[in-house]
Amino acid sequence: MSSATSAPAGQRFPLAAMMVLATIAFTAITTELLPSGLLPQISTGLNVSEPVAGYLAAAYAAVIVVTVVPAARLLGRVPRRPLLVALVLTFALSNALVGLAPNFTAAMIARLVGGLAHGLLWTTMAPYITRVVPANKVGKALALVFSGNSLGLAIGAPIGTALGGFLGWRASFLFLAGFGLLLGVLAFWLLPSARRGANEARPSLRKAIAQPGVKSVAIAWPLMVLAHFALFTFIAPYIRDAGLPDYAISLSLTVLGVSGLFGIWIAGLTVDSHPRRSLLITTSAIAVSMLLLPFVGGSLPFALALMTVWGAGLGAIGIYNQSAILRAGRENKDAANGLTVLTIQLGITIGALYGSAALVVAGPLLVPAAAALPVIAALLVTIGGRKAAYPPGPRESVWKSPRPVQERAESR
Repeated sequence: MSSATSAPAGQRFPLAAMMVLATIAFTAITTELLPSGLLPQISTGLNVSEPVAGYLAAAYAAVIVVTVVPAARLLGRVPRRPLLVALVLTFALSNALVGLAPNFTAAMIARLVGGLAHGLLWTTMAPYITRVVPANKVGKALALVFSGNSLGLAIGAPIGTALGGFLGWRASFLFLAGFGLLLGVLAFWLLPSARRGANEARPSLRKAIAQPGVKSVAIAWPLMVLAHFALFTFIAPYIRDAGLPDYAISLSLTVLGVSGLFGIWIAGLTVDSHPRRSLLITTSAIAVSMLLLPFVGGSLPFALALMTVWGAGLGAIGIYNQSAILRAGRENKDAANGLTVLTIQLGITIGALYGSAALVVAGPLLVPAAAALPVIAALLVTIGGRKAAYPPGPRESVWKSPRPVQERAESR
């Protein structure tokens, strides 16, 4: 990462700011996932069918794909701190409008506003972290902030769904809106300012793609996300076909979320010192766990152990790849990060379609094996990206290419 835009190495770690960013990530993920858990109630409340109500989730992702790159470029010169505060308040506004929506059209417009904020948030947050955190603590900061993602999956969406069951779906969105408003105030007071370096380039997607390594990360990372959602979307039919009890469905979601936190913690300890080795091991472990899932034979402990590996690996690969894209993007890391936000959303969308095709063609039991294929493809991209995309870290000298035989012989 460019030292021109990184915080000085001796600067104090801004823990309070990172906790606020983690809570913002938690709120964003909860906002994205909440309609899925409340689909029947929303369908009844807005007088539409459940498939139509599902468009509230699909449109959210679609608007990210369409707007993330041009919006990031348009707002590239806006100071990061006020932009982050504005995005949090936009989440609050979006959720409030959904909770108060008189009809489906109004709810859809509100969700589109939230989707726009979501895409901008992820293009802004990681580059902002590199500007306010000492360069040697960026990995730790990313791990802390992105733990909010796993918490949103593990407890945010389930709590919101439960609240909707007790008080109604509108109450869940209004509660989340109020929480977002409070979070916006905290962000205003606790997030430090982050100025651009004098020589820092204006975000350019074309220049970012031209940077060595950016394309590899922008392909490998979404392949991992694609694999995850191919299996995650159809986890229920897999569990039933594997002879596991029905309660294993909700249990598996909890295991994935909690183990994801463990993976993020491990990644935070290793991303600054052993990024390449750790990513290769993690990707391989995910592939093996998915390939073994069809053979659980009705054993719940075996299945949960494999899901723990899968969930921990998913949490970790986000940190490793986030660090990789910021490093590969160099002066154009904002645009490079925006590119991965776009390709990851495509990975989510294609992942669900790919999982659906695997379900029809191969059956529920073999969906995990089908999901392993893009993981293996991502592993191959990672292996090939040693020079620019996924170089060894400062403590990985043992992984350097061995000296030629002739050179070793001459040194004797």
